[in-house]
Amino acid sequence: MSKPVLLESGLVIDGSGGPSWPGDVLLSGDRIIAMGEGLRTRLPQGMSIDDIDVLDCRAKVIAPGFIDVHTHDDAIVLRDPECLPKVSQGITTVVTGNCGISLAPYAVPQSKPPLTLLGIDSFRHASMGSYREAVTQAQPALNVAALVGHTTLRFAAMQSLDRPANADEAARMAELLDASMAEGAHGMSSGLFYEEAFPAPAEEVTALARVVARHGGVYATHLRSEMAAILEAMHEAGDTAFNAGVPLVISHHKCAGPANWDRTLETLPLVDALARRQEISMDVYPYVAGSTVLREDLVDGVIDVMLTWSDPHPEVTGRMLSDIAAEWGVTQQEACLRLKPGGACYFQMKEEDVERVISHPRTMIGSDGLPHDRHPHPRLWGAFPRVFARYWRERRLFSLEQAVHKMTGLTARNMRIAERGLLRVGQMADVVVFDPQTIRDTATYDKPHGVSEGIAQVFVNGVCAYRGDEARVLARAGRMLTRAGAAD
Repeated sequence: MSKPVLLESGLVIDGSGGPSWPGDVLLSGDRIIAMGEGLRTRLPQGMSIDDIDVLDCRAKVIAPGFIDVHTHDDAIVLRDPECLPKVSQGITTVVTGNCGISLAPYAVPQSKPPLTLLGIDSFRHASMGSYREAVTQAQPALNVAALVGHTTLRFAAMQSLDRPANADEAARMAELLDASMAEGAHGMSSGLFYEEAFPAPAEEVTALARVVARHGGVYATHLRSEMAAILEAMHEAGDTAFNAGVPLVISHHKCAGPANWDRTLETLPLVDALARRQEISMDVYPYVAGSTVLREDLVDGVIDVMLTWSDPHPEVTGRMLSDIAAEWGVTQQEACLRLKPGGACYFQMKEEDVERVISHPRTMIGSDGLPHDRHPHPRLWGAFPRVFARYWRERRLFSLEQAVHKMTGLTARNMRIAERGLLRVGQMADVVVFDPQTIRDTATYDKPHGVSEGIAQVFVNGVCAYRGDEARVLARAGRMLTRAGAAD
């Protein structure tokens, strides 16, 4: 067991959104055991300052470990459990299984994966319990809270996904989801935007969301449309969650494509209106480009598109689609077809829309990084420090306390993550220490693998997992988390 740690003389931001205060935080085992000022002179009985590691946190913030509410890290926490891109940002918990795609409950040959976001040979877990055991065995450097993907359920229960589920298939999906929730899943996600789930009507999703509601979970959705039909898609999501009696999370909220720029002036008032009848929140990543699989319907010849990977043409990874198309003497859509299967960054948002969403009080921060991409979007390595550097320090869209709240307490509450997200005596000791004046992202679209600056120390379950001066993972003490209220 490691020695207790006294984080001394820092600016304590507790994750609640309330005022910060100068003071100390004492960690022992995997818990926070004391908070206040001058703790070295009034340690708990039986403790001596000689037996404690003291870290000078002057000019630094002491905050709860950041929770990445929107990830596709399901497989990477098993394959690369150091999770350096995330831990180096101060992230101590990742929420997996977003956009309808989760590893569990689905075990299949390599030839039939749901999309390619999680890697083609990753689907080996027929139950959430099996996935939990795999995470426990891998012991990643951070904690994992899992959602169950609606698309994954469709693959597990249906032979053909180009139609709604029939009664038997719907019953099988509900059975798998019920078991996964009983095994501690935090809720369900959907990705109705993708062709594997698009044929599913709202009634199919609502029936499954009712299963989630019985277990006290949440429903997160990649809307059916983030473009022209976004309001209709938001109403569908709102009604689905409301009719099921489950909290709603709108994933990576955006108004995509130039024809939809400034429509956050419509979508955010709709969020506020829905909030008067139901529990609703959003997440966002702090960039104007999104990233997903190559789709010709997202290639309009207007926005920039950068290749993140291509199976038939790996040599063009990192290049702009317009340049590739010109070199080949074809249209961008034809080039897109030739490059599939692949992935891309789509520069499809307007900065003012991003700013409106990120500053909304119901918005949490998520990276939505794709760790399997050969040339990933920089959000994989830099999303959280970028929020501080650009949207707090430069743009002053919110206070430092509000920025931390969007990454910690707000997320823990909305996602039913127990004992984390707040600095409180008795809470789990997931803590990040950072310099508010120097914290910044270094990952760029050209050079996406960049360790962020300004992160001093990261503690996961009381263990120092990362030090910024060494820029490497020091220990792996992460756990698979179960939903608040679930049997552990």
